Amino acid sequence: MKSFMGIDIGTQSVRCCVVDAGGRFLSVQEEKYPTIYPRPGYAEQSPKDWIRCLEKSILNCREQAGDRFRDVAGIAVCSTSSTVVAVGKNGEPLSNAILWMDNRAVRQVEKINKTGHEILKHCGGEVSVEWLVPKMMWIRDNEPDIFAEAVRIVEAQDYVNHYLTGNWTASVCQATCKSNHVEERGGFSADFFDKIGFPEFFDKAATAVLDEAEPVGKIAKKTAEKLGLPENTVVYQGGIDAHVNMIGLGVCRSGETGVVMGSSFVQLALTDEPFFGDGIWGPYRNAVVPGKYCLEGGQVSAGSIIKWFINEFGIKGKNPFKLLGTEAADIPRGSEGLLLLDFFQGNRTPYKDPSAKGAYYGLTLAHTRAHMYRAILEGVAFGMRNILERMEKGAETIKQLRGCGGATANDFWLGIISDITGKPIVLTENSANAGVLGGAIIAAVGDGYYKSFEDACDAMTKVTTVVNPDMAANKEYSAFYEKYLRLYECTRALNA
Repeated sequence: MKSFMGIDIGTQSVRCCVVDAGGRFLSVQEEKYPTIYPRPGYAEQSPKDWIRCLEKSILNCREQAGDRFRDVAGIAVCSTSSTVVAVGKNGEPLSNAILWMDNRAVRQVEKINKTGHEILKHCGGEVSVEWLVPKMMWIRDNEPDIFAEAVRIVEAQDYVNHYLTGNWTASVCQATCKSNHVEERGGFSADFFDKIGFPEFFDKAATAVLDEAEPVGKIAKKTAEKLGLPENTVVYQGGIDAHVNMIGLGVCRSGETGVVMGSSFVQLALTDEPFFGDGIWGPYRNAVVPGKYCLEGGQVSAGSIIKWFINEFGIKGKNPFKLLGTEAADIPRGSEGLLLLDFFQGNRTPYKDPSAKGAYYGLTLAHTRAHMYRAILEGVAFGMRNILERMEKGAETIKQLRGCGGATANDFWLGIISDITGKPIVLTENSANAGVLGGAIIAAVGDGYYKSFEDACDAMTKVTTVVNPDMAANKEYSAFYEKYLRLYECTRALNA
């Protein structure tokens, strides 16, 4: 039986897996790397760290998988997006990569959105500060020497695919969701890039756009030898980590919705028809699977707020999450009047406001750290409900959420999210590794082992857990949710 490799270049680490064609994990390895925050709103990583950790994780997978490692027939890569790196003529990075959560390109976003170009209709009416094009423009405007020297300015996924194969390509997923590629209108629009004042895009970007599961190329001979991979191993085009996670959860049919619950939260709903709505991204054609439109929402800060709370308030112990959860379980719903706005790194949707700020409201001397922790869990869940309600105006009714990411290990938080949104949360056997499994599924489809994504998802994923909402709790939470919505409106004028 053939085996397939998935690679996930994430916010905190690179993860690699080898699975057989039935979805059984033969190995999975992870290597962490740091993020640099040079000033408020900025976030960077070293591309050299990605490659160092990628090589180590693949070699560790080889050791763990044993003889089955020689059966690897295909690889697919997913990555954070838009994480942007300028590359010189020899393929070397010219500076640190600008991480997806970086907010420096505000002026460039304002310039793009002011044009009101009809292409923007296909991304919810405006671009985000997180995306590729404004970040490329920021480099041109603020680092002209790097811009001039750069042969390519690309997504992290493109950079890793180039390392593996020597070829420069872009994924239809990345291009459609993050750089204004609209297949229905012929791909990249020269008129759009002229209108926004960035015709150089075509000289610097990777513009050869491939569908997911199309071959990027065979692995380079030297790389194959270094990593112990067969020389005929093919690298197939992957996509954004969140979108590939959907495939790893088995989300591939219209009406299905998946949620990535990690440092950030991403919500993705599949539809047969496009919906041009307010407050969400899309509709994106083919961004997850061929022939389907994707509606996208997202929360920049989610699990990262908990990490901040634990670090900054010095929560100690072997399992600080369990400790805080035990304390917060004794706090009533609504945290006794304490509300949290989850915009610690701006708001992605539905307000699309990079200047939005996080806030606690309602603090009294009676509140404890348990109240503050529970308010975080509830605040992020309120933010998700806000997004899902916007989606349901154009998508089919969302009947369940298939979840993955670090938050799926927090049973207490899952219960709160289910109660506040009123949606069942479905976990699969490999929810914790959905990104790399999604990459392996893409490779299996590209290889032809499975004829469709539906066949591959059915064979390689398995539902194990369903968290059902308490609808009485949902009704109780609704009053606090309305206050959450009002809190943003009351504070937005202070965010300049």
